Amino acid sequence: MTLTVEVRHQFGAFHLDASFVSSGRLTALFGSSGSGKTSIVNLIGGLVRPREGRIAIDGRVLVDTKADIFIPKHQRRIGYVFQDARLFPHLSIRQNLQYGRWFTAVAERVTDFDGIVGLLGLESLLDRKPNLLSGGEKQRVAIGRALLASPKLLLMDEPLASLDDARKAEILPYIERLRDEAKTPIVYVSHAISEVARLATDIVVMSNGRVLASGAARDIMQRLDLIPAGERGETGAVIDMVMASYDDAFDISVLRSAAGDIRTPGKASAIGERLRVRIRARDVMIAMEKPRGLSALNVLEGTVVQIGETSGPLVEIRLMCGGEAVISRITRQSLHVLQLHTGMTVFAVVKTVSFDAGNVSPGVNAGLLE
Repeated sequence: MTLTVEVRHQFGAFHLDASFVSSGRLTALFGSSGSGKTSIVNLIGGLVRPREGRIAIDGRVLVDTKADIFIPKHQRRIGYVFQDARLFPHLSIRQNLQYGRWFTAVAERVTDFDGIVGLLGLESLLDRKPNLLSGGEKQRVAIGRALLASPKLLLMDEPLASLDDARKAEILPYIERLRDEAKTPIVYVSHAISEVARLATDIVVMSNGRVLASGAARDIMQRLDLIPAGERGETGAVIDMVMASYDDAFDISVLRSAAGDIRTPGKASAIGERLRVRIRARDVMIAMEKPRGLSALNVLEGTVVQIGETSGPLVEIRLMCGGEAVISRITRQSLHVLQLHTGMTVFAVVKTVSFDAGNVSPGVNAGLLE
């Protein structure tokens, strides 16, 4: 699926002028509140008609103001999941789910009820009413209802924003399964970089109604200059790795990539399974020599390829470790003491405890390597 968006619109005093193209399985619209993320989603979904622009999905034009084309929202075959689930309180969960199918022609129904129920883990909830469900369960039902309408695209506007941390942790694995196993591409709105780093295949960074950058998640996550100051502590490298081994005696997993081996606490997955690993820049120390007698078990050899802006107290150092980029955020004083310069060979050191559940997650199309 290729989504093409080129729109200009005035929302009161707010001016939106945004263009991007994405072919990702899950495209995240990321930015601070008021940056224009939800405005774009509403334009894609047909809730708002743009003053000027063009929107197309796989060549099917939804909007083209020059050609006077505007397909109404009910004809676009687009599912929409809002911040709140918006379930019908008088209907059972089964009836809420089936509601999505009632407005889809039989010939266009390509999703299977039992398959969606299984994908989202809703089997035990079908006979309940919405008031008996947790926030995370309600959102899973809302996602299922949208999918059962057999949409060509699923829009998710801050679906975790109203949930507490426990409910977010509950629903994130289901969104990962949706990304990897369902055939419906997703546009996902969020201002939380931890969600975006875990879920997105592609990222569109928004600010003040404009697109600052767009591209593959692993590339955008390394652009620390694009991230709002309050979220930069969560940024860094995103590396695809493979579960290599598990040490039962110490409950430690060894993950492998071209950058080197990373040890993480607990059993991350089955041997051979693909994983997505986020190495936050704030968690990476730099050593001039390979450390000895150190509790941190993760040591990656690399070359300094870029030194960021040095006017403030902190500086970002970009390393290449076996062809994979790793970012380290250190103080400018450390940069001066170590006398770092491009081309220098150094060692990136990361504590094993840095890799919690939010930093190690199933890779896109996760599965066992043959």
